[in-house]
Amino acid sequence: MSRFQPYSDRDDYNIPSRQDLNPEYNPSQTANYHSSSQQYPPSSEAFVPSTNSFTSNANSYTPVTAQQYPHSYNDMNAQDRVGPLWSEKPGASSGSSKKKWLIIGGIAAVIIIAVGVGVGVAVSHKSSGSKSSSSSGTSTGSSTDTKDWVMSVNNVVKYNPKDPSQFETDSRLHKSLYGMAYTPIGAILPDCGATFDGVLEDVMLMSQLTTRVRLYGTDCNVTDLVLDAIQQTKTDLSVYIGIYIDNDDTVYTRQRDAVQRILKTYDVNHVLGVTVGNEFILNNMTAASATDPTGTVGVSAAEFLVAKIQDVRSMISGLSLSKTIPVGNGDAGAYTNVQLLSAVDYFMSNIHPWFGNLAVDQAAGWTWQFFEDNNVALAAQTTNKPELIIAEIGWPSKSSDAAHATDGPSAADIPTLQTFMDSWICQANTNQTKYFWFENMDQPWKDALYGGVEGWWGLFSSTKQLKNVTIPDCAAP
Repeated sequence: MSRFQPYSDRDDYNIPSRQDLNPEYNPSQTANYHSSSQQYPPSSEAFVPSTNSFTSNANSYTPVTAQQYPHSYNDMNAQDRVGPLWSEKPGASSGSSKKKWLIIGGIAAVIIIAVGVGVGVAVSHKSSGSKSSSSSGTSTGSSTDTKDWVMSVNNVVKYNPKDPSQFETDSRLHKSLYGMAYTPIGAILPDCGATFDGVLEDVMLMSQLTTRVRLYGTDCNVTDLVLDAIQQTKTDLSVYIGIYIDNDDTVYTRQRDAVQRILKTYDVNHVLGVTVGNEFILNNMTAASATDPTGTVGVSAAEFLVAKIQDVRSMISGLSLSKTIPVGNGDAGAYTNVQLLSAVDYFMSNIHPWFGNLAVDQAAGWTWQFFEDNNVALAAQTTNKPELIIAEIGWPSKSSDAAHATDGPSAADIPTLQTFMDSWICQANTNQTKYFWFENMDQPWKDALYGGVEGWWGLFSSTKQLKNVTIPDCAAP
């Protein structure tokens, strides 16, 4: 996702490096995790996971006790960021189509082709801040006695603290999203403050919206927290684990080794794949002022990624897991090439119509066409035919300044977010498009660092309150 300053250079798509934006950023430092009691996360030898395997039955898990798996985080020093940094800047495109996308709230209908490609979005919310999670909600699990239930850390979900698989659902939430992009609060370096209680709350909410979650890295124990919360809630969520890649092998090696431990520790039936890198080619091309991903800089970056992808695939193979774990990559939609696509099992494409200065009633159709022209057509040139997924798509609900309150024809506000949701979600589901909604909740750190619309892409506020939107009610594929 785009995180660049100033926005006035958006038309040229000149994006400075993270070090330009934050001179104190140092991804090469190594994290140290300290606890007053037992180190978190535990080693695979120390952790005793559930012996039950996941099935479609949400009650198939036995929760791990607190004695087996502590959830304290003390004196944690972070070093690498988690979460997407840049977003695809779209260019003009149009094309013929075979299926019609209904643009609700717009004037026109956009004709497009249905493609079984995807994006994942996972956004969840429970209540409007009252002491009950939802006045019309129902409860999960088998118990109906809620007298000893408690409110979650942000007072948005009421649940059984003895069995987190029992929690109240929110009637406003529907399992309509193919997937959701997720970064918990407190998971951005240099401050690792994510807690199990916060992630548990998020998992309860996201499980009512989707079955798939995209993660961006392993630092700050993000992946451990999410997989543990999934196990304890007995929900049917599964994750794409992320390994953040930059030009520093220290960062890569740390996260690769964390993934190795994670795959040995948790139920791999909740792991959909391992995504090696997010927008690495874009970042390298931006640093070199290059524009063609098939040129020298783009091919060199792809070759660097391919070596890491092959290394991760070899590491996973050596674990002799009970299932095959696909290995893929994510990047801005226009920043990939045949060299990379030929080496992955799946490719996640970040596409944001907002940055194309598009009217919202054109955004859904444009997104599909952009994906078709830049990713589907390119993948057709490979022999391995990787799975294609739209990994980030959404619309900002606010700007922190007037200069970026619109993309030109359309506003960053709640009504326009609703229009885009209505025009994209159900049509994408009908067409079997794979997509991840961007993103779960607003991110204050992005607003503080980048301003504009950057911190305001969540379906939920940063305090987990569902924004004033209606989630379309249509089953996701």
